[in-house]
Amino acid sequence: MSIPPFKFPTRRGFLAGSAALLASPALAQSQSSGEGSDYATPFENSTEVERDPNEVVRHNISSFRTLDWRPYFDNTRNGAVLVDLSSRALHFWSDDQSIYKLYPTSVPLNEDLTRRGRTSVIQKVVAPTWRPTPSMRERNPEWPLVVEGGAPDNPLGPLALYLSWTYYRIHGTHDTRKIGRRSSNGCIGLYNEHITELFELTNVGTQVLLI
Repeated sequence: MSIPPFKFPTRRGFLAGSAALLASPALAQSQSSGEGSDYATPFENSTEVERDPNEVVRHNISSFRTLDWRPYFDNTRNGAVLVDLSSRALHFWSDDQSIYKLYPTSVPLNEDLTRRGRTSVIQKVVAPTWRPTPSMRERNPEWPLVVEGGAPDNPLGPLALYLSWTYYRIHGTHDTRKIGRRSSNGCIGLYNEHITELFELTNVGTQVLLI
């Protein structure tokens, strides 16, 4: 699959494009297997979200900006993913740095659920199955033990990148209200069309840094 090189936009074009990106709807995607994840609010009646998801949220576009890979990685071998939890953004650089992507994300609910540091992609899963962690079941005993891959209420969406840390994923979401919010138990959520693109760009072994 041939993907054209990233071209840095003008400041005006970038700000307008970022605003549109943050408002973009998710696209429905595909199906099938995988392990559990650590996503906070798969169901409408959950209270684990920083505010009413129907509220309009003002996004800080000035913090959603392009970055250079050099302050964060020694190299981009096998690709590099940087997740900036403060700006709620994910950055991707290809191995040869010809491709650069910037996506809005959901982030963990609070510091206790937040993990920072270096990890890597250890598995790429299509239609991952979602299983709540023991701590999630303790807080939400009414939640099901499993939501199969491909289900419309699956919190992982159509695709997931499993990280070397137990329960941590970068994945899609069918609930686009979660993007740009503190709404997970540790995972990083993307619009479904963005995880579809990132899934194609990354490999097992792609390095990941959360800051």
